[in-house]
Amino acid sequence: MLAKRIIPCLDVKDGRVVKGTNFQGLRDMADPVEMARFYNAAGADELVFYDITASAEGRNLFTDILRAVAAEIFIPLTVGGGIRTLDDFDRVLKCGADKVSVNSGAIADPSLIGAAARKYGDQCVVLSMDVKRVGGQFCLFAKGGRENTGIDAMEWAEQGVSAGAGEIVLNSIDTDGVRQGFDLEMLDALAQRVGVPIIASGGAGNKEHFAELFAHPGIDAGLAASIFHTRQVDIKELKQFLRARGVEMRL
Repeated sequence: MLAKRIIPCLDVKDGRVVKGTNFQGLRDMADPVEMARFYNAAGADELVFYDITASAEGRNLFTDILRAVAAEIFIPLTVGGGIRTLDDFDRVLKCGADKVSVNSGAIADPSLIGAAARKYGDQCVVLSMDVKRVGGQFCLFAKGGRENTGIDAMEWAEQGVSAGAGEIVLNSIDTDGVRQGFDLEMLDALAQRVGVPIIASGGAGNKEHFAELFAHPGIDAGLAASIFHTRQVDIKELKQFLRARGVEMRL
């Protein structure tokens, strides 16, 4: 059995780590380089770095901060934000990223997924999806959750995997920052549609929420931000807690 992964997420805006609720009301949290150093030592399996306003602002990701973050860690690093072309993939990979997360750029140009998978391998391409319920449907949002594309999120996931995405991050806008648990209904719906690893994002509030998450088949990793940033949950303690409940973990 493959070990489940615990992944902290650095949402970076104007060079600082921030966190909000339902993608709104961003609060300043910390310096991304210091936080990367902390998570590298804290037992995180991977780290995700999102430049959260790059797509909405139509600019490239801040590579100077990314290089500084990559220099601090020895765990896999996934990077996203403003990824619109193969040149963007190339740039962030050269800055130290192991995987590249595409969201709005792939919505604007779906061929980006296949082109990147062919050039860098499926394992390098992570399809990140910001999803919210609208009229009872799972709708895909773009530009940091600001824009409803009208696209059915589950159909989009299937298309992305068929094109070559090797992993999916499902960000539930409905549960983001609420700390009442992961969006298990949404995650189950996705797991029934795709066969690649799924990273659940949005809603973690305590250790029990991760135990509930990993009881659902098809979910490979739990991603969280605020509960780790504020030291509400210690990653090593979380892993020990999960292993004691029969979840395979790297300790």
